[in-house]
Amino acid sequence: MMVQKQEIDRKKMNKIEDDGFDWYAVRLFTTKQDEVVHYFEEKGLECFVPMSQRVEQDENGRIRKSTKPVVRNIVFVKQTISEVDFKQIMFASDLKMSVMTIHPTSRDYYRIPHAQMYEFRLLCNPELGNHQFLSSEEANMKTGDAVYVKHGPLKGLTGRLVRSSKKYYLLKEIPGIGIMTQVSRWCCVPLEAK
Repeated sequence: MMVQKQEIDRKKMNKIEDDGFDWYAVRLFTTKQDEVVHYFEEKGLECFVPMSQRVEQDENGRIRKSTKPVVRNIVFVKQTISEVDFKQIMFASDLKMSVMTIHPTSRDYYRIPHAQMYEFRLLCNPELGNHQFLSSEEANMKTGDAVYVKHGPLKGLTGRLVRSSKKYYLLKEIPGIGIMTQVSRWCCVPLEAK
């Protein structure tokens, strides 16, 4: 069963494409992340939960790899229906959750642009390797130049080039979370020079 799930996850990662749909960031006030994802998928909506690979040692000393959610309080939902219909789906649920809004006093949902979410999903691929996930506040504290990756496995992505622990990372932010993936600074050019 576990092997089947991993194969499905790899197939899903290879099918990440920019289909032009924006995304909502749904904040959870429950520990039932799987139930929330299942709820939206039952309604025909695609969900994304950032995952990372973890290596753990069990009580017998065996090392096991597992893929676990990076954050348990956010689910990203693709906006394939109108906002009015999505609000009805949100209000019909018994699960405690809310959609991030444009402004704290606004009732309009914030839509993560499809291009930004596409790049974020690509960077979240657990097979890419050296990742660091950050809260929005931590990501905002990192300073760096806007860059375009011209060479290598991250070719075509944009973000900020930041330095941490004597290594360079491409930082990509979306509401609620940021991800830093190790990159060679020689593969990057200033965004204006793209």
